[in-house]
Amino acid sequence: MEKVVIIGGGYAGIYALRELVKNKDIKITLIDTHTFHNLQPEVYDLIANKSNIADVTIDLTTLCMGLKHSYLEYKNLKVTQIDSLKKKIYTEEKEIVEFDYLIMAAGTRTYFPHVIPGLNNAHDIKKLNWAVYFKQSFENQLFRKIQDEAKKCDDTHIVVVGAGLSGVEIAAEMAYNSKMFFKRGNFTCDNLKISLISSADTILPGLDSKLVAISHERLKSLGIKVITNTKLQRCEDNLAYFTNGTKIDHSFLIFTGGVEASKITSELDVEKNSKGQIIVNEYMQTSKYENIFAIGDVAQIKNRKDEIMPPNVTIARISGINAGKNILNLINKKRLEKANPKLEGILIALGGKYAAGSIYGLFHVKGRIAYEIKKYVFDSYRKPLLKLITDGYKKLKKI
Repeated sequence: MEKVVIIGGGYAGIYALRELVKNKDIKITLIDTHTFHNLQPEVYDLIANKSNIADVTIDLTTLCMGLKHSYLEYKNLKVTQIDSLKKKIYTEEKEIVEFDYLIMAAGTRTYFPHVIPGLNNAHDIKKLNWAVYFKQSFENQLFRKIQDEAKKCDDTHIVVVGAGLSGVEIAAEMAYNSKMFFKRGNFTCDNLKISLISSADTILPGLDSKLVAISHERLKSLGIKVITNTKLQRCEDNLAYFTNGTKIDHSFLIFTGGVEASKITSELDVEKNSKGQIIVNEYMQTSKYENIFAIGDVAQIKNRKDEIMPPNVTIARISGINAGKNILNLINKKRLEKANPKLEGILIALGGKYAAGSIYGLFHVKGRIAYEIKKYVFDSYRKPLLKLITDGYKKLKKI
C-alpha cells in the first residue's frame, strides 16, 4: 500500500488531504505540531472580540475521522529530520514515519530580523497562543484605564510595524474595537493611539493604487497614524527607535514585517529561496525528488507568466489540490497536471463590518458589501470542515 505523508495541517495541507482521500487504497498520514487547523486570516476577529477560539480553529483529529478514510491518521508530532532517500521522517517524540510520497505544507512564520536589537519582545499574533495572549493583555490594559480614569488617563499606544495585509488588518481591527469599547461605555479615557509603520513609501506595497487609497482613507478615519519610508531600528523596554530619528513610547509592539518558511524546510536538500521557501515546478514537485511536493506558503509558487505568487488562501487551495491530484496521478501512472495559480481577487478587513477588495482585478468594492463578500468566502471554506468535524466527533464517540 502506497504511503502518503502531509506535514502541516494548514489551508494547503487540508486541501491536499481532501483530494487524497478520494483514493481509498492508500495510507495517508497528516502530521502537525498543533492539534488544530488555525484559520489564521480570521485571528484578527478573535482579537477584536468578533469571534472566539472555536470559530478560528478546526480540530484535526475529528476532521480526519470525518473524512471517512480507513487508512487516514493524524499524528500530533514535531518533525526534526527528513531523510529523502530512505523516505523516513524522524520526530522529537522518537516516532519514525515512513513515506512513499511527501507533501510539505508547514507554512511560514513571522520573520524577526536579528539585526534589530530587542525585537524579541514584539508580539507574533499569527500564532494563536500569542494572539490570545495579546487579546487578554490588551483587554487588561483597557480595564486598568477605565479603572483609573478619575485619577489619571495615560496614553495606550500600539505600534504595528509592517504595513502589508497583516499589519493593516490588525491595526484597523484594533482601532475599531477600541473605539466601540469606549463608545459603548461612555468612558472618557479613550486616548488610545495606533501607529502603523511602513518601510515602503505606501501601505500595502504591491497592491493596486485604488485599493491602497481606499484602505488608507479607512485607516485615517479610524484615527490610525500611518508613517511611511521608515524602518524599525531597535527596541528598548517600551521604546521603539526608528530610522527617521523618532522614538515611540509604546504599550504593545506588533511586528508583521515579513515571513520566512518553517524551519523544517532546512531538513530537505532541495532548492530554496532566501526566505527558505521550497522552489517547486508547475506540478508542485521539488527540484530533486519527484515524490516530494511543497504547497502553500512554504513553497515558492509561480504562475504561467513566471511571476511569483503571494502567499494567500487562494494559492494554498490551488497548490494543495494540484499536489493531491498529482500524487494520485503518479500512483495510477497517469500524466501529471500543471497547476494554474492565479489570484481571484483580494479582500482586506478594515475594522468592524467594513472591508475593501479587488475582484479579479476588474473592479473594486468597499464597505459593508466587501465585508459580506469576505465573510461568504470564509464561510464557504469553513462550513464543509465543520460538517466533517461534526461527523468525526460522532464517530469518535461511538468508539
